[in-house]
Amino acid sequence: MTNHEEFPIAQFGFPGPLRERLIAAILGGTKTCTSSTLAQYSIEDERLPIVRNKQTVVDSHDVAVATIQTVAVEIVRLADVGLEHARNEGEGFDSVAAWRRGHEVFWNSAEMREFLKSPDFTVDDETLVVLERFQLHRDLRGRH
Repeated sequence: MTNHEEFPIAQFGFPGPLRERLIAAILGGTKTCTSSTLAQYSIEDERLPIVRNKQTVVDSHDVAVATIQTVAVEIVRLADVGLEHARNEGEGFDSVAAWRRGHEVFWNSAEMREFLKSPDFTVDDETLVVLERFQLHRDLRGRH
């Protein structure tokens, strides 16, 4: 395993093309927000992000590529996610509806259901979502 310094690990999506696109958006400055269901945090008893804390972003090969710093955390119903957050996810969403469609595909996927150990997991308007806003603290590419 790669040395990830002293910060907790931040993984975006599952390893593969999606994670690599999200990392490219973080490093390119277009992704400054992320969303997770609250259920994702409970599966591994993971702590919620804390404002001002830093995290090490790893790629699909568990290599540290960046350090980010959390600047805001909010827990809201899925129905209450706003356009600003959707746009700041850096995936090209131009509406909340488009953001939601994309995230529902991910959150309702077989991979997510397996991760959550819940074959019937699904999201709806009442699902609690953790919205995290962050800033790129340091690009670690080339330091390996």
